[in-house]
Amino acid sequence: MSATTLPAPAPFTTPPRSSRRWLALSVLALAQFLVVLDASIVNIALPVLGEQLQMTTAALSWVITAYVLAFGGLLLLGGRLADRYGHRRVFLIGVAGFIGASALAGLSTSSGMLLAARTVQGASAALLAPAALALLTHLFPDSRDRTKALGVWGAVAGIGSAAGVLLGGVLTAALGWQAVFFVNVPIGLLVLAAIPFLITRDVASARGKLDMPGAATITGALVAAVGALSAVEQVGLVSPLTFGLAVAAVVLGVAFVVVERRTAEPLVPLRVFRNRNLSVGNIVMLLVGAAMVALFFALSVYMQAVLGYDALTTGLTQLPLAGALVVVAGVAPSVIERIGARSTLIGSLVLLAGGLVWLSFAPADATFVGQLLGPTLLIGTGMGGAFVTTTQLSVDGVEGGESGLAGGLINTSQQIGGALGLAVLSTVAAVRTDALVHAGVATPAALSGGFSWLFLGAACIALAGAVVAWFSTDTVPASE
Repeated sequence: MSATTLPAPAPFTTPPRSSRRWLALSVLALAQFLVVLDASIVNIALPVLGEQLQMTTAALSWVITAYVLAFGGLLLLGGRLADRYGHRRVFLIGVAGFIGASALAGLSTSSGMLLAARTVQGASAALLAPAALALLTHLFPDSRDRTKALGVWGAVAGIGSAAGVLLGGVLTAALGWQAVFFVNVPIGLLVLAAIPFLITRDVASARGKLDMPGAATITGALVAAVGALSAVEQVGLVSPLTFGLAVAAVVLGVAFVVVERRTAEPLVPLRVFRNRNLSVGNIVMLLVGAAMVALFFALSVYMQAVLGYDALTTGLTQLPLAGALVVVAGVAPSVIERIGARSTLIGSLVLLAGGLVWLSFAPADATFVGQLLGPTLLIGTGMGGAFVTTTQLSVDGVEGGESGLAGGLINTSQQIGGALGLAVLSTVAAVRTDALVHAGVATPAALSGGFSWLFLGAACIALAGAVVAWFSTDTVPASE
């Protein structure tokens, strides 16, 4: 069994002690939790928010889209800025921006003010997320410790998505829609205060000129791609807006590749994709993100529109899934040590697909304990293993000076995958639901039938990820 190739340690001015490293990890994970949480926590608050700020349904969709566009579009640039100007410095700037934008969102008195705040939130998240993952890889140069740290990281990524529905319902019901934004402020201030004491200043590696043509073309391509996928949900697949954004994404993407091939100091050196594990990890994360985002969207609507659960009950039903994810993410590092990353990832994705297939059989009058608890536990199990292992593959063998880039890539893959999965699978569900309604099936049963197709589609995506995972170079943390 081969040992994982490790990036060079970060140039910390003072190497942190072991206890400080794990405490620093917990603070970094808390920041990552906020980033993932904020993509979903707002959903439950949208109806109340829209009524108070007098926003139309179309305008409400932009509360989500504004965050996703800025976050997904700027991640690669954010990762590269962290590599050049210091991971800790860029992380702290991102956290500060996220706190300020969250406070502004909670204080919003108009739709324009809220959308501006959400855009700044997404841009700030694009700075802190890749910088945080880069700091993690440098804090844990030992392969076994890093695998354990990535277990925590993978758990946080999954829990944040699952917890958004629960916390959104609780906070909105108890304190109003503003609370879903204000909750970020005290947590963010804790992160901002703690990190300077836990992680000493890392040395910036800025040299030469920043690749601005590359930054402009890739940011434009990612924004256009995410915008096109979001437009599919809002205006349809054959809309001129969707088509125009898709064409822009392709043209800008091609321009980016041309620029990167010709520039001396590229924003994204194309040679990094020769790292097989990095490439496989990003493709699998794109697929897992597609399945995951579509799943949480469908579960939320299915439980409220079909089963008649209220927002709080819907959130509580996510707890078993989140609990399974946490447990498995903690166990996954030990499994990776025993059987390797590739086998762990393939097994996790097969379990995820099995849970999704099982869930597809849930009827319109399903009971939670009888027909939903089992598949959601299996889904949480597969998702926990997949997140940990995919994240490990994505940073395997990456040099220290490009760890921020690796963090930006894996986060970008998850965001693009989520937007793609939601656009495609929600369209599949809608087509199936419409066909059943036209056939005379009652609306709850028709909705259930549509979501059944969505769950099956997500299962196929998870199995495709398992096939891709087969091409990774199997790695097991080195024995001491």
